[in-house]
Amino acid sequence: MADLPATSDPTRISEVKAWLSSQFDAVGKDVPEFEYTPRAIAYLHNLATLSQSKTHASSIVANDFRIKASEYRSQAARIREILENAGLAQESLQANVVSSAQVLANVANLLNIRDTELSSFLVALGDISLRKTGVEEKRAKVQKEFKVLLDFTRKAIARLTYLKRTLAQLEDDVAPCEAQMENWDNNLKLIVSKERQYLQQHANYKAMLNRVGYTPEISHGMLVQMAEHRKELEKKTKPIMDTLRSYQDLPPDKALAALAIEDKKRQYAAAEKYLEDVLQSALATSE
Repeated sequence: MADLPATSDPTRISEVKAWLSSQFDAVGKDVPEFEYTPRAIAYLHNLATLSQSKTHASSIVANDFRIKASEYRSQAARIREILENAGLAQESLQANVVSSAQVLANVANLLNIRDTELSSFLVALGDISLRKTGVEEKRAKVQKEFKVLLDFTRKAIARLTYLKRTLAQLEDDVAPCEAQMENWDNNLKLIVSKERQYLQQHANYKAMLNRVGYTPEISHGMLVQMAEHRKELEKKTKPIMDTLRSYQDLPPDKALAALAIEDKKRQYAAAEKYLEDVLQSALATSE
């Protein structure tokens, strides 16, 4: 609600006080003490103006109702006088006639009609029939919506049952899945450890290749070609190496070579003598 204008007009203050006094006097109470701030005065003045306007409108309606009630009483008195002159006073009628008239009046009041003419009853019944048709249409619409909601509810219940069954199945699968996940976690840790190991080995092999002068230009075909070239070199150098090895067995000095030759001769003679002794011993044993 928008802010009320702040004012301290003495006229408004007096009007507010007069209105408060009239309202509290009507219920037999005194006006409570409070501070008449500009905001409170503005709010109470608007409230008093609204209350007075509604009170004036209520007074007009009440006066109209009083006038109509007076007219209805006068009309009822005239009708009663006419009925009495015609010999149709309520006291002279039979009980069933009075009861029927009372029922007729109650039905007229129920149908909200001002008289008991047949045309009025027909119009009221037509209005009730239209209302009934409208109610039946609304009822059919509501029943259709109810069927849709019922079908939706059944589907929702079936879906809920399926979800509960699925949840129970998933809860049963939690333990095996957790064990499998733990196994996967252990395998993952092992794979990570192996990865670090292989990366370290790769780094070591790479450093080793760098030390030996490996370059990306050295391919498998080039290595095969170098191996074949190495075999050819080994074939060419083998006779030379054998000759060199035979020279390595000779002493470096001539005198030493002569001594070595004499030593070999003595060893040869000793071997021959030993062979003869063995043959003589074998012959003697056989005889």
